[in-house]
Amino acid sequence: MINYQKILCPVDYSNCSMNALAYAAKLAIKDSARLYLIYVKEEHASDYGGLKFDAELNRTAETDAAIEQKLRSSIPEEIRCCINIETLIRVGIPFEEILKAARDLETDLIVMGTHGRTGISHMVIGSVTEKVIRNAPCPVLCIRG
Repeated sequence: MINYQKILCPVDYSNCSMNALAYAAKLAIKDSARLYLIYVKEEHASDYGGLKFDAELNRTAETDAAIEQKLRSSIPEEIRCCINIETLIRVGIPFEEILKAARDLETDLIVMGTHGRTGISHMVIGSVTEKVIRNAPCPVLCIRG
């Protein structure tokens, strides 16, 4: 039986990603693995023409803190206390940031939902998930919503 040490779980708060998170948490408990939760913010141009001012940087820091808190609280306390959780917040193209994190962290497994926020139900699998599957440096476990 495979014993995972590092599990990466992308979270976008869609129903599908929350189902994947529950599954990833159970696997992390079973194998005493470290669970990395990654949230990717898509990059948008600054309101100030690409320059970031102190007020905007402070707003970003506050937003990141709120996202980190929300990521941690997505896992029930009775489970959270039993596993080692790290949160990652990245800015960029979701599939690229997920793959980069998987490589940098040398994860053993990526657990993710088949569809994200767009949730296009007529497709078999979402575009981010498909790109991760095709390029991942480790196995990818896809959880249906």
